[in-house]
Amino acid sequence: MPLNVEGGLQLVEEAAPRGGETGGIAATRPAWYALWTRSHCEQLVYDQLAARGFRPSLPKIDVWSRHGHLRHLTRTPMFPGYLFLRHAMDRRSYLEVRKVRGLVRVLGERWDRLPTVADDEIDAIQRIADARIPALPHPYLRDGQRVRIGRGPLADVEGILLRTKPTKGLLVVSVDLLRRSVAVEVDCTCVTPV
Repeated sequence: MPLNVEGGLQLVEEAAPRGGETGGIAATRPAWYALWTRSHCEQLVYDQLAARGFRPSLPKIDVWSRHGHLRHLTRTPMFPGYLFLRHAMDRRSYLEVRKVRGLVRVLGERWDRLPTVADDEIDAIQRIADARIPALPHPYLRDGQRVRIGRGPLADVEGILLRTKPTKGLLVVSVDLLRRSVAVEVDCTCVTPV
């Protein structure tokens, strides 16, 4: 899958640890890590990491913005203040990432105990970003009915279904490590319980 100019991600075939697992002394395989940035510095951090040869991901969604009396559609980060990095993190890489201007920190205790974001969570949010369908931030949810989309641009994406109307609902996709979620309106007739 090619690198998305808008800050998408490049998927790697190697399996990474499930979200929340910690690495040993140094990660030997690439895994997804969450990076916390200063306010409105997500693109700055993304650009610097990409220039240094890292593979960052900054999923974005379309949001209506108003300036004066004019409304226009803008691309904004799906998770304001955060972006993701796929890398086999060792001490040297960690220190190189920490030097990036605009970065607050890599989420985790220490360089050798960084929690990872699950590949399926990253895949789901990237599919939502690539589909360019209306999405909105949503409160993080742990409980609820987990479902899988059966057809359409989000086929096989899993999330939590919240019903808002008899045939329409919100599919909530969460990133456990960030404790953040994004919601997309879906047709309830194309979802199946997991």
